[in-house]
Amino acid sequence: MTGGESWKVTDLPKGASSPVWSPDSKMIAFISTTSPEDLAKQKKEQKSKAADKDNKDDKKEDNPSEKTSGDKEPSKSAESEHESDVRVITRAVYRFNGAGYADTKHLQHIWVITAPQSSEQTVQPRQLTTGQFEEASPFWSKDGGQIYFTTTRVLEPYYELPHTDIYSVAPTGGEPAKVLTVNMGIREISLSPDGKRLGFCASVNEPVQSYTEPDLWVVGLAAGAKPRNLTANYDFDMCSGLLGDQGTPRAGGSDQVIWSADGNSLVTVTARQGKANLVQVDVSSGKLTEITSGNQAVERYRATKDGSKFVVLISTPTSMADLFVVDKGKAGSPPVRITHINDKLFSQLNLTPPEELWYTSFDGKRIEAWVQKPPDFNPSKKYPLILNIHGGPHTAYGYTFDHEFQWMAAKGYVVLYPNPRGSTSYGQEFGNIIQYHYPGDDFRDLMLGVDEVLKAGYIDPKKLGVTGGSGGGLLTNWVVGHTDRFAAAVAQRDIASWAAWWYSADFTLFQPSWFKAPPFQDPQDYVARSPLTYIQNVKTPLMLVLGEADYRTPPEAGGEEMFRALKFLKRPTVMVRFPGESHELSRSGQPRHRIERLQHIVGWFDKYLMGIHKPEYDEVTGGEISVKPAE
Repeated sequence: MTGGESWKVTDLPKGASSPVWSPDSKMIAFISTTSPEDLAKQKKEQKSKAADKDNKDDKKEDNPSEKTSGDKEPSKSAESEHESDVRVITRAVYRFNGAGYADTKHLQHIWVITAPQSSEQTVQPRQLTTGQFEEASPFWSKDGGQIYFTTTRVLEPYYELPHTDIYSVAPTGGEPAKVLTVNMGIREISLSPDGKRLGFCASVNEPVQSYTEPDLWVVGLAAGAKPRNLTANYDFDMCSGLLGDQGTPRAGGSDQVIWSADGNSLVTVTARQGKANLVQVDVSSGKLTEITSGNQAVERYRATKDGSKFVVLISTPTSMADLFVVDKGKAGSPPVRITHINDKLFSQLNLTPPEELWYTSFDGKRIEAWVQKPPDFNPSKKYPLILNIHGGPHTAYGYTFDHEFQWMAAKGYVVLYPNPRGSTSYGQEFGNIIQYHYPGDDFRDLMLGVDEVLKAGYIDPKKLGVTGGSGGGLLTNWVVGHTDRFAAAVAQRDIASWAAWWYSADFTLFQPSWFKAPPFQDPQDYVARSPLTYIQNVKTPLMLVLGEADYRTPPEAGGEEMFRALKFLKRPTVMVRFPGESHELSRSGQPRHRIERLQHIVGWFDKYLMGIHKPEYDEVTGGEISVKPAE
């Protein structure tokens, strides 16, 4: 911690992740997808390079002016062996958004290494687990005699309801032993101070729902132990947060629930009505106490060894993210800010906080939304409005920084971003009510939100735009197929045909969560809920923003279908494709692509809402259908 030069501890061909120190700080457990074949190949290549170097040196000593054959042609020992690039696929889930195609030759296993004392000390990592199943979340027993990890020993888990197995293995090696099975998919697992219990977050398996609220649980670390739900009576999301675009939500690393030093309480983040704050839960009673509060999002957190102080990463609508120290011993005292990373930049910007808006939907449900206004807002003027719809569908907007909203407002737009039914952070019933009805009544929530803002009098009703990504892209397509009130729309990483998506997405709907049956058994339900069904109703100029490496909502199940159909109908449309980008384009895409994405979205609205000439869209035209169906 005093600084100095760093040095590499491992040199595995496939790298290392999730490092965890042993209690005595003498060893590190970690995860790697390196295979024995990789190590053999690496060793062979190292020997080949060493031999080539020796040959070069010998020849140059004999004739320094003469070029060696190695200067122009690789030696036979350096020639790479051909590896087939043909994929033989046997599983329903064979590719992953952002990660690409599944590689069954490189599975995630547990490794361990002795911590070197200096850069000169050479240490070799050892692989502790092998086989056809992957492992995750390694953590040490309190005495350092075992490494625990999670796994699911099922080749095709989508045929079953989620469960998690806890195994242990000695750091010296040996056969892993099964300790416990939990009939839920668990995350943020943490070992209690006495080493006898586990704390974690998970959602119950049954009934099978579109959305099941995550709770905080404790279970004994022993065979047959039954988990106990600490937050069964707390109707908000544990170990959950808010949707924003300033971070990379699917990047490596995560938080763990944190035990107090005495083992009597657990600390984690809860999402409640568009806010995400740190809370402490009593293990005996389930009593919940706020550690942080306010209109903000705690995005990451770590604690001192005794659990008395926390370092938290906090974001607000006008502050991207900074580190704060929270002292549990000083009840009521605000977090102390210790970084000011973006102060210089933000001092040059005019960032304004959004206004919170609550309104009543058609059936009495209360909907929370936010209105982001331009920095120089004048209530006597008329502004264009952009309705921005989140995806998920089970996620939530809230009090966190979002470049997109600030960018649109800075360009002169009022932005409305609601949390319609199906959003998280408003309770189990509100989140799951859209099961088998998505899209549907959420569309009505969104339209009533627009109506509510129009009542204020500062929006030009002829200058309305709508956009959204993922589930928000689906809903954007749905909106323009069911109303002509919007002058322009931008659907991003969207879904047009539920059936096409069912067959091609990077996860399965084999369980009756979103649909009661697959499309070949109940085709009409998929047709009725697919925006493509209503394509002939679409008159709104529609931009489609797609990532060409998006395996979550593949373009061929969304924007490509919408684009081709609208071109046939001669409706104004444009498709904007981003090479190499996954479903995470807006959050963790290449910076230049993220900028271009925002420019295209606002550019499209500029053209149709502001009347600004945009030459890049000059070829976008409309007209009457010239091709008639054959009789």
